[in-house]
Amino acid sequence: MAVPPLRALVGDGHEVRLVVTRADKRRGRGGAMMPSPVKAAAQELGLAVTDQVDDVIDAGADLGVVVAFGRLIKPHVLAALPMVNVHFSLLPRWRGAAPLERAILAGDAETGVCLMQLEEGLDTGPVYACERVSIGPEETADELRARLVGAGTELLVEALRTGLGTPAPQEGEPTYAEKIDPAEHHIDWSRPAVEVHRVIRIGGAWTTFRGKRLKVLRATLSSNGLEPGAVDGLRVGAADGAVELVEVQPEGKAPMPAADWRNGARPRSDERLGA
Repeated sequence: MAVPPLRALVGDGHEVRLVVTRADKRRGRGGAMMPSPVKAAAQELGLAVTDQVDDVIDAGADLGVVVAFGRLIKPHVLAALPMVNVHFSLLPRWRGAAPLERAILAGDAETGVCLMQLEEGLDTGPVYACERVSIGPEETADELRARLVGAGTELLVEALRTGLGTPAPQEGEPTYAEKIDPAEHHIDWSRPAVEVHRVIRIGGAWTTFRGKRLKVLRATLSSNGLEPGAVDGLRVGAADGAVELVEVQPEGKAPMPAADWRNGARPRSDERLGA
């Protein structure tokens, strides 16, 4: 369960019997074992926590709530405890691991959040309720995720307060949101500017400059064209049009305004990003 829904359920007076989240991981230079944000929040709230899904069978709960869990739950667990899932798409579009990133990459004008009955298949269960959310033309995945978390939390709490009712089967042609491959974050400046912009918006985008990696954290679309990868001020050319850099992170340095990077690096007219 993700942190905002967990806090909302506790704050709304629901009795949370057990929280399941991933196991602690080693982080930082010292390699200390660190809990997930969900585990840390659960411990702060005085809730029991485990990383074993089967532990819910004997938890004495009436319903399981799943949010961004990232693992399929086995049939014997679902048989013992009915569950609902808060999924960040308008099902059946974008079933799977990376629904909001895939919506941005596909150029969708809207997405949403659905409260669905969990079953063995990948996001195939019938739906209790959905909330539509428009996608802003400059909106990043992190910004969209924050709005979907808010909408999904409200949807979940209201459904539990008033009753889930009877879910309806999903209607339409399913599409699948495969996990984002690391290679998809590499900017190909020979692609259309709008596609380059979408890659930047989902986060983790990078290119190279003078043999070193340059992360592009934020950019806007620009209509004036340049050669792919060519830099003119803050604008970088693509196959058609350009993007204007807003925030970047050179290799080994902290994030900075793109203007500061340009003033320090002083790209020459014959240099290209990604070359």
